Amino acid sequence: MGFLTGKTAIITGGGRAVLQDGSCGSIGYGIATAYAKEGANLVLTGRNVKKLTDAKEELESKYGIKVLPIQADINAGADNETVVANVVKQTIDEFGRIDVLINNAQASASGVTIADHTTQQFDLAMYSGVYAAFYYMKECYPYLKETKGSVINFASGAGLFGNYGQCAYAAAKEGIRGLTRVAATEWAADGINANVVCPLAWTAQLENFEKAYPDAFKANVKTPPMGHFGDVEKEIGRVCVQLASPDFKYMSGETLTLEGALGQRP
Repeated sequence: MGFLTGKTAIITGGGRAVLQDGSCGSIGYGIATAYAKEGANLVLTGRNVKKLTDAKEELESKYGIKVLPIQADINAGADNETVVANVVKQTIDEFGRIDVLINNAQASASGVTIADHTTQQFDLAMYSGVYAAFYYMKECYPYLKETKGSVINFASGAGLFGNYGQCAYAAAKEGIRGLTRVAATEWAADGINANVVCPLAWTAQLENFEKAYPDAFKANVKTPPMGHFGDVEKEIGRVCVQLASPDFKYMSGETLTLEGALGQRP
């Protein structure tokens, strides 16, 4: 039994994605796998129902935990507070508690300069990112206070380093970083841990990009000096497991930049 047995984690953007070798192929699914191995019951949200049900089938059969898949999409045209309230209600109805909230989901239009960015593209990043994190944090707060739980949000080097062509994505991620720091300050007295992870990961999306556009991949995607990208389960997922440990309460408010750990530089 793992140290998360009996606990419940909500992971946004947690649908199943795999690499060509069959290993975890997205940050959300890597985290879900790492948490399942520690015995946590999971609530996985996302837009793609099949990816969510595939995740449920695999994680439940392999690790003997329970997974509640919920289709949920935070966007400019939705009643987002109702969407999030429904996710939280189903979580409490099914498991009776929330111990960890992981805001991982994010959509954006990359490769578009500030001058060419549309309001719709900017809204896509802001609603799926910073607004989603805000709504989930606000709705989960009473339950995290009860369990003295953890919030783990995802930012990015795009905001830290000012990546070209990622203005909306970078703005959303920096908004999430600021929101998390405020939560760490405001919720410390409630025993809630709040941290940000800025990952650099090898995903199925990158793998497919390399296969389809090898020249563009070589020109634009730089391997870190360590010689490898982060493993979504073993490195990023395990970091998120550790951040749910009571031993890490003193680190609340920290930004864990895996780019730096792997040798990435601005």
